[in-house]
Amino acid sequence: MQEDSNNRNTRIAPVRHRLRRRGGRGLLVGAVALVAVGVTGVSAATLSRHDAPEPAAVSLDAQARAEAAARADRSTRESAAPASPSATTAPSPTATTASPSPRPTRTASTKPRTEPKPRTTARPAAKRTVKPKPSWVAPMRGAEITSCYGQRWGTLHAGIDFAMPAGTPIHAAAAGTVVKAGDAGDGYGNSVFIDHGNGYLTHYAHQSSLEVSVGDKVAAGEVIGYEGATGDATGPHLHFEVHQGQMWNQIDPAPFLRARGIDVAC
Repeated sequence: MQEDSNNRNTRIAPVRHRLRRRGGRGLLVGAVALVAVGVTGVSAATLSRHDAPEPAAVSLDAQARAEAAARADRSTRESAAPASPSATTAPSPTATTASPSPRPTRTASTKPRTEPKPRTTARPAAKRTVKPKPSWVAPMRGAEITSCYGQRWGTLHAGIDFAMPAGTPIHAAAAGTVVKAGDAGDGYGNSVFIDHGNGYLTHYAHQSSLEVSVGDKVAAGEVIGYEGATGDATGPHLHFEVHQGQMWNQIDPAPFLRARGIDVAC
């Protein structure tokens, strides 16, 4: 019995030895594997930390872009969608909206630029000088002188005879007042006497008809009657006299008229 137990112990001892050696080798291999796993984990951790993209950041960025695109798409759809009839208000019939008029487009001018002309000071317009009406005029302008002042047939011809066709108007030689009108007697026929208020009177004889009466105020050149042959006359003409100071104080009319700008051929 004891022998059998010794033999069993002998067989068991080598087995324990082998197991002990195998256990040591296993521990070594396990340690090496643990070291390798640690190194690999560190490398993987390092690689994932530095080289691999961060999934959380990528995921958040993509989500933000998606949300922004959704909002833009929703705003586009809302603006394009027609408004409901209840939301729109009809324009007032009296209100009118004026559309802005388009601005005219300017085209480049092809004309050469010209220098502006210097401004010239405008001269004042020359004042028109109105000539005053002459204070004395010819009693029959353009008439033929048939007789002058002086002695004729042994008697004094006290005036100048102006001959024109019968009915030619006779004009007052100057402004004044009619002091006598009608038949003056002594062969003068129908006559008009005008007092000019300056010490002189004029006498117009042999008229066919008169246009003024005693007391009328006349202007220079006004028609006082018409040429005729009344009284002691051989044909139609105007017998014109100038009286100085008082009636019937006749003077030569030629120099008197000439001094007042009226030239007569006497």
